[in-house]
Amino acid sequence: MLNKIYRFILSEKTVNIDAFEPVELYGVNDVKLNAIKKYFPKLRIVARGFEMKLMGDDSEITRFEKKLKLLSDHYHKAGTLTEASIDRLLGQTGDNLLEKSVDNGSDIILFGVTGNAIKARTENQKLMVKSILKNDMMFAVGPAGSGKTYTAVALAVRALKNKEVKRIILTRPAVEAGENLGFLPGDLKEKLDPYLQPLYDALYDMLPPDKLNQYIESQVIQIAPLAFMRGRTLDNAFVILDEAQNTTKSQMKMFLTRMGSNAKFIITGDTTQVDLPRNQSSGLLESIQLLEKVKGIDFIYLQSEDIIRHKLVKEIIARYDEDKK
Repeated sequence: MLNKIYRFILSEKTVNIDAFEPVELYGVNDVKLNAIKKYFPKLRIVARGFEMKLMGDDSEITRFEKKLKLLSDHYHKAGTLTEASIDRLLGQTGDNLLEKSVDNGSDIILFGVTGNAIKARTENQKLMVKSILKNDMMFAVGPAGSGKTYTAVALAVRALKNKEVKRIILTRPAVEAGENLGFLPGDLKEKLDPYLQPLYDALYDMLPPDKLNQYIESQVIQIAPLAFMRGRTLDNAFVILDEAQNTTKSQMKMFLTRMGSNAKFIITGDTTQVDLPRNQSSGLLESIQLLEKVKGIDFIYLQSEDIIRHKLVKEIIARYDEDKK
């Protein structure tokens, strides 16, 4: 009789865990799942794929959902979920620990595949982070090595992880920098990949290779030359146009007008490294002149002080700038 009454007052709820890969939350042979269950002895938890079935008191189910959100936030910030972090976050001080980590890491954009913090390291990079929160389109213009592309890709990956967008689109104009594209070996993709390699390099720092390959295969992440953008409407996407100084005026207009609903656009470029033929003007320079006062579009100008490559790079750029003057 008591068993019947007990069953009657139990609630049942199914929660979705698509914020995780199941193996990341459950662990091999459910070792992480068992660690989670220890903190909810009054709940019956049945895990199947991307769903968890909860049976127990309403208050316990609510507590579980709050703690699951805590684990999800940590997973997306750190890129991993260990048994130790489960114990730390599900303990009594879990909420306080997460709050402190967020406060102390205010410049952290996300955590890379090795657990290293990817953060805005200069004042202008920090302006980029703040700007994209307020604006749907941002231009980041500055010299080589100032972190404009890397920061932009980190912001895109963070938006994808936080489910603010459904896909990332990274594009570059395929313009030769003193070399001839036609003489490169291979098919079209193999010819174009060298131009897109810096974008792949940044992504491999931020996403595990198998996860990145999965995203690329499913087209959640798309990396393509600028010419492939024509005719598209880019909705629910974080879109980065890199090396924008090598766009023509018509290419830049074409790209900017691809913007759809719930989209974020970042355009990066270095106005001192234009590789276009001499008879063509840079679309980046024209867009700066035309759009600088448009509300909702922000311009961040990075300087030599933002260069974070080898210390010699800053000196090399300074000497070339002096010679140009």
